[in-house]
Amino acid sequence: QVQLVESGGGLVQAGDSLRLSCAASGRTISSYAMGWFRQVPGKERDFVAAISWREIGTYYADSVRGRFAISRDNAKNTVYLQMNSLKPEDTAVYYCAAAQKRTSINTRYPYDYWGQGTQVTVSS
Repeated sequence: QVQLVESGGGLVQAGDSLRLSCAASGRTISSYAMGWFRQVPGKERDFVAAISWREIGTYYADSVRGRFAISRDNAKNTVYLQMNSLKPEDTAVYYCAAAQKRTSINTRYPYDYWGQGTQVTVSS
């Protein structure tokens, strides 16, 4: 019911920055919690960052806290992930997700809708 399309990934060097965008269509995201997750081949999809409905709070995985920042522009129906000081271990496919349920948004379970992902590769 909500379509999410990620963009902004690419190949960068360690220490560089990227900004990922998640464009939503079909429904407004204003009443949804939004999250970013990432997945490496052979591993589970891990939580990266989330922003709650009405921007009550933001949440970050320990591995990215202080380097990444999630934000939302409800007027543009878009969510962003600013990634600074990138490390090789940040290499993954990054997924945007939307959750109508607003509890436990630092896990994958509340999320109803997922994008197809965008590849981020960080070289040493």
